[in-house]
Amino acid sequence: MVKKSLLVLVVLVMLVASFASTSAQEEQSFKIGISNSFVSSEWRTQMLQQMEALVEEYAEEGIEIELVIESEDTDPQGQIQQIQNLVNQDVDAIIINPGDVAALALTLEEAAAEGVVIVSVDQEIEAEGVLNVVIDQTEWARISTRWLAEQLGGAGDIVLIEGFVGHPANEARMAGVEEVLAEYPDINVVGRESGMWDQATGQQVMSDFLASLPNIDGVWTQDGMAQGVLTAIQTANPDEWPLIAGEARSGYVHQWQAIEAENPDFTSIGVVNPPIIGAAGLRVAIEVLLGNEIDEEQLQGPFGNSLYVPIPNVIVDEDFTYTNADGEEVTYTANFEDEFMLVEEQPDSYTIDGELTREDIQSFFVME
Repeated sequence: MVKKSLLVLVVLVMLVASFASTSAQEEQSFKIGISNSFVSSEWRTQMLQQMEALVEEYAEEGIEIELVIESEDTDPQGQIQQIQNLVNQDVDAIIINPGDVAALALTLEEAAAEGVVIVSVDQEIEAEGVLNVVIDQTEWARISTRWLAEQLGGAGDIVLIEGFVGHPANEARMAGVEEVLAEYPDINVVGRESGMWDQATGQQVMSDFLASLPNIDGVWTQDGMAQGVLTAIQTANPDEWPLIAGEARSGYVHQWQAIEAENPDFTSIGVVNPPIIGAAGLRVAIEVLLGNEIDEEQLQGPFGNSLYVPIPNVIVDEDFTYTNADGEEVTYTANFEDEFMLVEEQPDSYTIDGELTREDIQSFFVME
């Protein structure tokens, strides 16, 4: 009778252990959806590639991630359909790079209410249950705008070439530009047009500006257009080249180096907008799915639901001291030659990036 009781106990222990093991395995396997509404962008391609590479890294740790990617050039209604498609496929989380702030909110809130973890990357969105993992796009624009204003000595005529009007990141950046320029009443914005985050379009817009406004002193533009803008200036070759706030992309850095070799007085700046922000959002979603708790004291931003990833680098060819939004003085040391060496063999479309480890992301969480 004792032997029989022991046998039953052993079987029960084995069943419990098997169930616990199976549950642990289930907890380490997640299906995560990606919603991307803009594929005509090398930056977005790099973002998606890094997210796919991250899946392999987690697999080595025994955490299986299945990515379900919805990615195409589409309008807000199309991105709503992307989100609904992902929810219908029973994903555990959705990482979204939103093309619209307001239009997607209700759909995302409905998905969150169903228990789906929602993380917005690259731009901030106000919606119940949504977590933003972003750089501060407003601060990103303040840095290069301040540089341009100081290089101009606080006076001159400039043009602004922005991205998609109405797009969340563009609007945040332009707010940063306007905030800084408000401090420089002798800087006049004599032209403002959209370059659609496209090098060819940016080049055409700049060519048109140079034809109609021959005495431009400076140009502020965003990443994805600066190489085209600089090409237009090279082609027109005015007697006095306008100063240009550039971009942290391989093609622009190559161009910058070539021009500087012939004209040592040429100077520019490139503030890094890291494509790795997508992988950062994916890491955050995985930590949430693993049961880790966000440190709410680190939530920032206009809606109180953003985790700000530091801007990883600023490329300059001479030291630049800048006072950030927190009133802290930051000095960016001349690093152009080092950055050029890093991207010398990279294609023009490559965006200079940062690095975010799992430990970096866990710093946003209450870890025991």
